[in-house]
Amino acid sequence: MSEYTTGELAKLTHISIRTLQYYDKKDLLKPSKVFDNGKRIYTDNDLSRLKLILLLKNLGLSLMAIGDILDSRNSVTIMNLLLAQQQKALKDQIRDSKGQLRMIDELKRNLPQINQVSIKTINDIDEIMNNKKALRKVHIKMLIVGALMDIVEIGTLVWGIMKGQWVPFILGMFLVIIAAIWISKFYFQNTNYICPNCNTEFKPSFKQAFWARHNAKARKLTCPNCGKKDYCVEVYDEKQIMKEA
Repeated sequence: MSEYTTGELAKLTHISIRTLQYYDKKDLLKPSKVFDNGKRIYTDNDLSRLKLILLLKNLGLSLMAIGDILDSRNSVTIMNLLLAQQQKALKDQIRDSKGQLRMIDELKRNLPQINQVSIKTINDIDEIMNNKKALRKVHIKMLIVGALMDIVEIGTLVWGIMKGQWVPFILGMFLVIIAAIWISKFYFQNTNYICPNCNTEFKPSFKQAFWARHNAKARKLTCPNCGKKDYCVEVYDEKQIMKEA
């Protein structure tokens, strides 16, 4: 049977000598031999016990629980119970972590795409998320109206081609134009823009907003505060919430 000094055993199991001394102090792992000069000798059995201690510790069990397992006659039964408890705790932790990840994903989706917006309290985050949800409702209404406009336009066009009757198409196009004007006014009435340079929130004129270059989340506008022209981030006009209330 092989024998190991404290340093050799520590090096073999990739732990510190101080850790071995601590396990000795806690009666968790005693050396098989202790000489008068204080030298400690460990055997293969001690090595196997230490490997089991480290395994259980890596599984998240406390040193007290590990000691109970190793010193009990019913060590297998106790180990099963403790491992079952640890398994449940880890599953709960995983479930909580998944919940936190979902919250993070939701927060990232609702945060504005602008670095200058400051967040000082949890209320600021709530306001931002509510703003993005309100803006999403505006977009959904626009999509619904747009789909209805397409149905009217295509339906009356097909009717005119097949039947040779163009009055429904003319009336349909008239309704489409009215709907387009209404949805444009509705959209710009419910949206404001944040300047990326000075962080000012403003509402541009209908003409300025209508003809401005834009993407899905921003329009190239001139800020009335700093005078710089840049892509300004679209946000929901909070005044509309007060009017609805």
